[in-house]
Amino acid sequence: MTPQELKNSILQLAIEGKLVEQRPEEGTGEELYREIQVEKQKLIEEGKIKKEKPLPEITEDEIPFEIPEGWKWVRLIDCGSFISGYTPKAKDLSTSGEVPYFKVADMNTKGNELYLSISLSFLKNKEKKIFLKNTIVYPKNGGAVFTNKKRILSQNSVVDLNTGGYYPFSPLFLMYVYLYFSMIDFRQCYKGTALPTIDMDKLKSKLIPIPPLAEQKRIVAKIEELLPLVDRYEKAWTRLEDFNRRFPIDMQKSILQLAIEGKLVPQRPEEGTGAALYEDIQAEKQKLIKAGKLKKEKPLPEISADEIPFEIPESWKWVHIGDVIELLSGTDLKPSQYNSVNKGIPYITGASNIDNSQIIINRWTSEPKRIAHKGDLLLTCKGTIGKTAILQEDSVHIARQLMSLQNTRFLDMKYLKYFIDYIAESLRSQGQGVIPGIDRSLILLHYFPLPPLAEQKRIVAKIEELLPLCERLK
Repeated sequence: MTPQELKNSILQLAIEGKLVEQRPEEGTGEELYREIQVEKQKLIEEGKIKKEKPLPEITEDEIPFEIPEGWKWVRLIDCGSFISGYTPKAKDLSTSGEVPYFKVADMNTKGNELYLSISLSFLKNKEKKIFLKNTIVYPKNGGAVFTNKKRILSQNSVVDLNTGGYYPFSPLFLMYVYLYFSMIDFRQCYKGTALPTIDMDKLKSKLIPIPPLAEQKRIVAKIEELLPLVDRYEKAWTRLEDFNRRFPIDMQKSILQLAIEGKLVPQRPEEGTGAALYEDIQAEKQKLIKAGKLKKEKPLPEISADEIPFEIPESWKWVHIGDVIELLSGTDLKPSQYNSVNKGIPYITGASNIDNSQIIINRWTSEPKRIAHKGDLLLTCKGTIGKTAILQEDSVHIARQLMSLQNTRFLDMKYLKYFIDYIAESLRSQGQGVIPGIDRSLILLHYFPLPPLAEQKRIVAKIEELLPLCERLK
């Protein structure tokens, strides 16, 4: 049960007469109703309220639930008066005064959560249309109707044209009426679509159960005793909801962290070492350089013991990403060089083409310049940083918002992808520029824990076994 559902349940028990016991010595709702009618007639005779056309008698079919014998069902219009606001002209308003002017928006002001008391505008002339202190006000027109906000005026005030008010007659207990009023769902009593407006006929005819005055006060006291407990429940519930929301993501991060620390699967001596794999990669690089297929690059600096971010198994080796892969940076094409029909090879422009590790193709080019190949790991490096996908197409042109970590037989590219996914948040935090971007050197120089190739594959298999469980927890 959500906190709001719990609060609603308490209020519902209250208006059903189930929150406190009934006491015969406190009288009846019928007796109180007669007193209210005396007060109503007095206000009519004094010209303070208008005489309303009587509404039909309440029928059995209208009664929504049973109430105690000593209570009485009445219509809202029978025990209070409704009034509509108006909007004064600017010349009639001041920044100080005795009669504050409230707009619907003032219901959102901090300090106005229950009583409307904070205003920046005041009426100059008191003879204008005034809402009495203790009037319950609410949005009457516009989208604010659906917010269901209700407030109480802390003093005689003016409210704008989009506001309505309900003034309960004495001797009704104000807070009892307010608590009932707060349960009215305006979404069930409005008309119009372009400009929603409270249907006043429906609102006036709504039923309210009237207990004796003393019982009303005991009901309110009990609610005020329970609401702090509801607030405590809400805080605990919110913490639990936050935990449940974060748990799958935190679990996924934990799985990736265990993976890159060498704690997700056991090490097997027969699979070799990361150092041996590193030597194989360097030997392959030299071979390609000699064959003119790879440009000789300046060696990357050695990684010192002080730079190592965490412990890894003895059979692994810390390297720079640039030590074990080649990186291709993208470049943009002119609009005349690509099209939106399937002609040429795909043109991948950026984050909008990568969704949930899948590549979306919606442009093609016949003039490719920076070509990524099947099996390469694409990484967004500008705008939205850190999205990744392994390329399934034979070849694509990549724009400057992308880098391609090129496929190699010495690495399981999925292992590299999961590592990049793990550091993606760190990469995003290092983005620079109005449109955040990262430089290729940030990737090339990034430390990378290198296990033997067979272990990389076992790590990937274990990750892919566990991550679907995280998804099921969402």
